[in-house]
Amino acid sequence: MKRTITIAPGYEHLRTFVEEIPQRFLHEGQEVYRQRNLIKVLTAPDGTRLNVKRYHVPAGPNRLIYSLGIRKPKGQRAFEYPERLLAAGIATPQPVALIEERNALHLLGYSYFISLQCDFGHTLYEMGSATPDVYLPMAEALAQLAARMHEQQIMHCDFTPGNILWNHDEEGYHFQLVDINRMYFGPVSIEKGLLSMIRLWGPKAFIEHLVRCYALARKANPEEALLLAMPARARFWKRFQRKHDVPFPLEL
Repeated sequence: MKRTITIAPGYEHLRTFVEEIPQRFLHEGQEVYRQRNLIKVLTAPDGTRLNVKRYHVPAGPNRLIYSLGIRKPKGQRAFEYPERLLAAGIATPQPVALIEERNALHLLGYSYFISLQCDFGHTLYEMGSATPDVYLPMAEALAQLAARMHEQQIMHCDFTPGNILWNHDEEGYHFQLVDINRMYFGPVSIEKGLLSMIRLWGPKAFIEHLVRCYALARKANPEEALLLAMPARARFWKRFQRKHDVPFPLEL
């Protein structure tokens, strides 16, 4: 097995620890997510807290597609895309390193994307049970973020509750986007931007206010935006609830 390690500028002092991550990963660290991919938080000797996401070994045709460079592997995209977001003023955890493992046939195995740990204490899952005094200002702040991103031709293709971390202080709401290996860079129409937000959790009124604020931020008609987004939202959640439990009152 061959292991390739790329260290981001400014983090060369962590190289020795990064090189040990594949050996440490299964037995050390705090697990924060486990499905196909596994995420842990590890602490380097100098106290730097690192978020380590291990991507599963690609299956079927995808393994060839990623291995041959027909499409960039998820870990590589996760390592490269933050530079574009940060340059545009869109907050996302700083990338630290990328580790890729390949076998003797150069087929991609595990990939590890390492970034600084973001300790924002909230995700948008909390909007599922939020009251108007919470979700109305959140909708306004989130609409401004989405509009600013889309005007800069940046769209998160997985704009879902767990991928939007937030915090609030006297200066207002602060967001960090995570799981950014699925991004679109190019012109974002009002329609495309609206449809990217219909999977967010929360009361119907939260999404309606989000849609109105987003439309106004992009100088579009709020009522026309609602006519486009809300039926699409209803269709998505009708499909979703056939296979999943929805842990908040679903208003369609």
